[in-house]
Amino acid sequence: MSRIGRKPIVIPAGVEVKLDGNNISVKGPKGTLNSTIHSLIDVKVENNEIVVTRPNDEKEARSLHGLTRTLIANMVEGVTNGFKKELEIQGVGYRAAKQGKDLVLNLGYSHQVIMPEIEGITIEVPDPLKIVINGIDKQRVGQFAAEVREKRPPEPYKGKGIRYVGEYVIRKEGKAGKGSK
Repeated sequence: MSRIGRKPIVIPAGVEVKLDGNNISVKGPKGTLNSTIHSLIDVKVENNEIVVTRPNDEKEARSLHGLTRTLIANMVEGVTNGFKKELEIQGVGYRAAKQGKDLVLNLGYSHQVIMPEIEGITIEVPDPLKIVINGIDKQRVGQFAAEVREKRPPEPYKGKGIRYVGEYVIRKEGKAGKGSK
């Protein structure tokens, strides 16, 4: 039995969960999230808790059990607290700015990289070397942060580029010493 799948999800005050067949809707103070549940998994709301069960121990049902419970838990967490990813920029002349709803990045290219804010995501630039991405959908926040990082990932020699806050970049030494034959 899945250790994660067995845990019930406690519904906090102010959060409303609706089940309609294979669809689940979670509404909270920050917004509403909808998802479709696989037909092999049973979800019930009882005593202010969401319980995820599986009908049998087949491989597919086992693999979906913990996944479904985690996805629903992330929905509940998102509508109550939201999710946040922080990125930092390192490199001479590299910086970020916000123009209207667009994120404008100067990353050493001959042009500026402009990324529009997508629905459900808010971008903050507290200082030119830091980007904060907020939203209620964990998958969207993580995907958008990955797309921003992809514009100039950290390189291993000088460590320049966009990285997550706290990310460790393995550094390489570079070429061998000069003049040695």
